[in-house]
Amino acid sequence: MNRKLAASLSALALCAGLSACGAASNEPVGTAEYRNRAPADEVVYFVLPDRFANGEVANDTGGVPGEKMEHGYDPTDKGFYHGGDLKGLTEKLDYIEGMGATAIWFAPIFKNKPVQGPEGGESAGYHGYWVTDFTQVDPHFGTNEEFKAFVDAAHARGMKVYMDIITNHTADVIGYAEGEETGYTYRSRAEFPESRKMGVDGAPINDGFEGIEVSTAENFAKLTESAYAYTPVVPEAEKDIKVPAWLNDPKYYHNRGDTTFTGESSRLGDFVGLDDVMTEDPFVRQGMIDIYAQWITDFGIDGFRIDTARHVDPGFWKEFVPAMLETAKSQGIPNFHIFGEVYKDSSDNGYIAQYTRRDGFPAILDFAFQNAVREVVAQGKGTNILNELFDGDVLYEGGEEAALGMPTFVGNHDMGRFTTQVKGDMPGVSQDELLARTTLAHTMLMLLRGSPVIYYGSEQGFVGDGNDQAAREDMFPSVTDSYNDNLLIGTDATTADANFDTAHPLYVAIAALAKLRKEHPALARGRQMVRAYEQEAGLFAVSRFDPDNGTEYLIAFNTSDKPISTYSAFGYNVLALDSLMGDCGATVAAPGSIKLEIPAFGVAVCRAASEGE
Repeated sequence: MNRKLAASLSALALCAGLSACGAASNEPVGTAEYRNRAPADEVVYFVLPDRFANGEVANDTGGVPGEKMEHGYDPTDKGFYHGGDLKGLTEKLDYIEGMGATAIWFAPIFKNKPVQGPEGGESAGYHGYWVTDFTQVDPHFGTNEEFKAFVDAAHARGMKVYMDIITNHTADVIGYAEGEETGYTYRSRAEFPESRKMGVDGAPINDGFEGIEVSTAENFAKLTESAYAYTPVVPEAEKDIKVPAWLNDPKYYHNRGDTTFTGESSRLGDFVGLDDVMTEDPFVRQGMIDIYAQWITDFGIDGFRIDTARHVDPGFWKEFVPAMLETAKSQGIPNFHIFGEVYKDSSDNGYIAQYTRRDGFPAILDFAFQNAVREVVAQGKGTNILNELFDGDVLYEGGEEAALGMPTFVGNHDMGRFTTQVKGDMPGVSQDELLARTTLAHTMLMLLRGSPVIYYGSEQGFVGDGNDQAAREDMFPSVTDSYNDNLLIGTDATTADANFDTAHPLYVAIAALAKLRKEHPALARGRQMVRAYEQEAGLFAVSRFDPDNGTEYLIAFNTSDKPISTYSAFGYNVLALDSLMGDCGATVAAPGSIKLEIPAFGVAVCRAASEGE
């Protein structure tokens, strides 16, 4: 039996019991309906435009003459531009919508510095995080007009558009006169205060400045000298490269050297050499507010994913977030979704929850969810880990209700794909088991609380070699050797082929689950209550409740590699059951108890069909 046939049978097993299993409906959705959807209702598709679809080969080099090291285009090199663009993304909206995605989040599309890095270690800004012009689309991806066409086309389908934005840093333009000597080591505020030139024993400077904690225009007007830790140096050829123009002035940066990702350097240091913006300055705060408010008013986008959120001072977010929400409301966008990236490899959500309280983020990318799912599905740990995760939802500002809108995911462009993590955690895992565990992880993603984010290529069974560049494969036919030797799951294709197969078992499964979420609001916006968990691999069950009529649904997973026959608690007033997925039986075992028979890596979704008096 070939891999594609075996995988298709696996998808059919997953879909057993669903009222329908296949692509989501393409019926048009009215403007009012999509604008009024809560973040919890969304199924998000996250894509890197450069790696998705090449709709216009004429822009592959971004209009930059010269060779690879000038324009950044080399589709054979995983660290350079490959040719994907906005036109290609627009042309593939049928594919994305057919999977059941209701929102598209894409990596930054702002104009980037094409190539940067030390000699011999250069790479390109294909990922979008090395911005020079915050007002224009990178010409490798297209034009502002093409972005408007993309947003309008998505909105016409009732799909939302989330932009990935950066306020923490710009491209690496500013150098330091002393940098080569010190290796750009971070210089602390204690040893290099803003009040002295080049150290505590240096000449007095910035008379009357009270420190960056005092975020007033009057205070920052006294910060006239930038050479307190390093002497900033801007190459003549790049002195006007940044837009808006104020970003070209070194005084609007911290200029303290590279972050160590600990202590004060986490917020004040240069992120791998990228110029770290002084977001404590009220002028900078207003400048960033003006930049991103313009994208909302000009294009009518629906939300921001904010990069490197934990590396920016909390005071900035307390001004920026309300300003963006107010701008969106003024444009008739009542559910503008802002979620910050706070990267933390832990299933304890206490760390990321602090950013919703102290910093004022409405939502945070749920790294805790990702880690918990990895621990129970890839590492075989007890399902009590999931219970502990959801117990922590009370820590978010807004508590369990706010947690419903947290973007959840199981893999991404930085940490790598879920399939890659399973292979790392289970050396020698078979292709069939890898597919089964990956399908289970995505089923959890789609049915447990949160707004699920599907990382592009996951639905086509992509299996990367690692994280970062190794997890950013092409969906269009790739000519990158390190991608094309990967063994994908659920298909006989490789990344050398175009991978937009709507019959791929993972695509089919995700589409069916998205349809189930849409038909049953309890699975998207419903309150969640943990019903059963174990100290080992096996049963994990939750109830979710219809937000309008309170109907109870039980969602039960088997994380073990063997079938289980067991019981779960359920509502005492439930008498009969409907099986929406898997086999729930027709009746409860007793008031308050339901008997479950779930295959290895399987799931059951049961709805209360009737209630007692």
